[in-house]
Amino acid sequence: MTKEHPIDAVVLWVDGGDSKHKSKMLPHIENIEKINTKSFRTRYDHVNEIKFTIDSLIKFAPYIRNIFIITDEQTPEFLNTEKNNKSYKKISIIDHKLIFKGYEQYLPTFNSLTIETFMFRVPGLAEHFIYLNDDIFLINKTSSNDFFRDGLPVLRGKWLNINKKKRKKKIKQSKFSLKHVHQNSSILAGFSEKFFYFRHTPHPLRKSTLENFFKQNEQTVLDNIQYKFRNKKQFIIQGLANHLEIKNKSFIQMNRLQLIYFRSYKKPLLWYKIKLNFNNNKKLFLGLQSLDLCPQPVLIYLLKWLEKRVN
Repeated sequence: MTKEHPIDAVVLWVDGGDSKHKSKMLPHIENIEKINTKSFRTRYDHVNEIKFTIDSLIKFAPYIRNIFIITDEQTPEFLNTEKNNKSYKKISIIDHKLIFKGYEQYLPTFNSLTIETFMFRVPGLAEHFIYLNDDIFLINKTSSNDFFRDGLPVLRGKWLNINKKKRKKKIKQSKFSLKHVHQNSSILAGFSEKFFYFRHTPHPLRKSTLENFFKQNEQTVLDNIQYKFRNKKQFIIQGLANHLEIKNKSFIQMNRLQLIYFRSYKKPLLWYKIKLNFNNNKKLFLGLQSLDLCPQPVLIYLLKWLEKRVN
């Protein structure tokens, strides 16, 4: 992209260990015992991995104009301790209150799906932007063409059929299902038989696609942000945007994910060493889900590997 068509990056972040954040959350939890379960805590706990996310963007995507970190009255520790780091000049902290301006009745929220729905309202956000979770890292040099080509988003994923029998069962179950909200997004965009399933990679998005949908479907969007915690009735905004782009034929499909992804850490340390060191030059992205649940020896190795890679 050129200076006339800049690219920004958006990252959501929360420090679940912050006592103020916990005090905000407690009144909205029906079952207080749930707050101490691993499955609940891993949604909010962290090991400061966001620093590596940001450092990887700065090193491997220098064309990015601004990096916006969306938080709830919080600032990642590394930004406080490294205030004079010139590399961080392009970073801005965006509070929930800013993107929910005019819709403050939906705050506080502890729901990534809800926050993502309104991330297009970041002031000054470029038309073309990349959204990342704070557990996604760039591990090799990228170009703007890895995310946008001729102004169109490059979508990584694959088509899956919607199993209507399974879907009916999921609706009756209380358990949250990410695939289910992916399907909600596709159905909302008019795809009832199949859905484009994206994976844990950075997501290229166009702000105008989200703005136009909001203008034309405001109540649908407001229904989506009413939930304090993730709910299977929601849609996922990245999935909706993907399907809207596909519907309008304004996209480029990439079948290769270019991703190394770890979602559990039950294998021996040697396995992770082999996986990282034999594949890293062929991939652009690394996903490390739920690092807070990672055994200490593996965690130490992964963080050291990341630090060496991005610094």
